[in-house]
Amino acid sequence: MGLGGQVSKEMAPTRRTGIDWAALITGLGLGLTVALQIETTTKEDWSSVYAIVTSISRTFALVGTYLALVGLLLVARIPLVERAVGHDRLVTWHRKLGPYALFLIGFHVFFVALGYAGLEQIPTAKELWKMVTRFPWMLPAFIGFIFFMAAGITSYKKVRAKISYETWWTVHLYTYLAIALSFMHQVLTGPMFIGHPLNRFFWNLLYIIVVSSLLIWRFILPVVRSLKLGLRVESVNHEGPGMYSIIMRGRNVETLGAQGGQFFGWRFLTKGHWWISHPYSLSAAPTKKYLRITVKDLGDHSGSVASIKPGTRVFLEGPYGAFTAGRASKGYVTLIGGGVGITPIRAILEEFPPQFNIDVIFRAFSRRRHYFAR
Repeated sequence: MGLGGQVSKEMAPTRRTGIDWAALITGLGLGLTVALQIETTTKEDWSSVYAIVTSISRTFALVGTYLALVGLLLVARIPLVERAVGHDRLVTWHRKLGPYALFLIGFHVFFVALGYAGLEQIPTAKELWKMVTRFPWMLPAFIGFIFFMAAGITSYKKVRAKISYETWWTVHLYTYLAIALSFMHQVLTGPMFIGHPLNRFFWNLLYIIVVSSLLIWRFILPVVRSLKLGLRVESVNHEGPGMYSIIMRGRNVETLGAQGGQFFGWRFLTKGHWWISHPYSLSAAPTKKYLRITVKDLGDHSGSVASIKPGTRVFLEGPYGAFTAGRASKGYVTLIGGGVGITPIRAILEEFPPQFNIDVIFRAFSRRRHYFAR
């Protein structure tokens, strides 16, 4: 779906500036990461073909890990970053960085085993087994590598299309564990860190920033905010074939600063709904006490929302997204949606000033699926 009109003149430079400084900081960090390897290499690291292969593999490890850390930071839901760059663009960057991190870390494992095997003149598979079972912290790092590969493989479109959202989400959590398991191997055995306290400080700082951001913005603040709001399900209403609206009531809901067109990550504290956060858009403009979402039964988690009981506690993350009435700069707006995509359009319609001329184009398979047509 889309929002007609252009981005307002006040917001466009801000978004452009946000992208520029984000790219600058990311590039600076990448340069410093590569410098760790360059600054600590010796003549022995370039004395033979296998020594060169080993040295290059370490560069792959550093850059791959750095990109993985940046990828996590992009989806840490930091408000300043979200406002400056935009949620959709951050998610796109996260998805594009993922394969590069995946391949570079994979290349590191292969080439470091190949390099050491060549130097010792033994088979590569034997060398890999020797490294995993005998080198300090290598077994946790290798387990982390397997987790990272699993998360990466299940994120490819063809694989992702064949598994449920719940399975993908659970496997994707292994990324956090994968990066954590590799940390000690890096800082305690990496030549670029041994005897180089400044390098180790920089690497430790990267991990601290990423871990702190995830804990604060993805866990601590959402929990605190949800407890303050005291959101509970007030009713679950049938809207049409396989379509249900969940109306939630809480305290001081307006403090969220949410707008029609935005979405939250939702957890309903009941069996089958508390473990995984699901993203659903608001289907009505928020009020001081109420939030509403509308969910279509797609055969997975969404199919069981009809069984959620009134009084169920609700935890949320958000709001996210820039599909809001304030983004329109012209007095004429065209909103286009299909199927369940009508829900954020329904919410955003309530927030345009009365002087706006609005056309809504909505497509559905049948009249029975013209949700919210009235």
